[in-house]
Amino acid sequence: MRFFRSAAALAAACMVVPAAHAADHADPAPRWLSATTFAPDHAFAPPPAPGSLEEKLDLDRLRALIAASSPARITQADWDGEHKEPAIFDKALGKDIATLPHTLALANLVQDEVERVVAAAKHHFRRARPFMVDPALPHCGKGEQALKAYPSGHSAFAWSVAWTLAQLAPDRAAALMAKAQDYTLSREICGVHFATDVEAAHGMATAAAQALLSDPRLAPMVAAARAEWPAH
Repeated sequence: MRFFRSAAALAAACMVVPAAHAADHADPAPRWLSATTFAPDHAFAPPPAPGSLEEKLDLDRLRALIAASSPARITQADWDGEHKEPAIFDKALGKDIATLPHTLALANLVQDEVERVVAAAKHHFRRARPFMVDPALPHCGKGEQALKAYPSGHSAFAWSVAWTLAQLAPDRAAALMAKAQDYTLSREICGVHFATDVEAAHGMATAAAQALLSDPRLAPMVAAARAEWPAH
């Protein structure tokens, strides 16, 4: 079973139903994406139910992953959890994104939109984090809100920004996607997300980024970002 809706279907539907601008950042509604298309019940399948076989399999996989992780990888996972900004892709991108203002602005917009979708979904599904399901599970979830596991916000950020940057620098796509994969795995190694939380974020994030870069209203912003990559 997969725990996200079809990325292609979401992106297509988003172009049919344009979103109104949110009043301010405090409003969780998307500014650009369709609030209908990216509503929790439309963008995501429900997570595994508490006590279900699916949840047990999720937890068993997580225990095995954490047990097999080296101290260095756990330290990296903890660091990743504290860093949720486009600059984490500098090495994969081959450039300091801070020196590319239009690229950074586009990445920030995509991240902001995706975070709005994730916030609504977390509030809707209220899934317990792994360390709440199994209090004995090692974790680095300092300050993580207990009932906000699904979907993974860090994973949605990573996949959406990586996909966006890959459209600007396709020759860096493999490195960007590898970084996103490793970064999202950190959320499991940290014990703050199940694999299904991460998987759900991946599908939505890719659909959202695709829809945003295809939105005619954002065409000037996308063009300005592309102009910073003349050889691509």
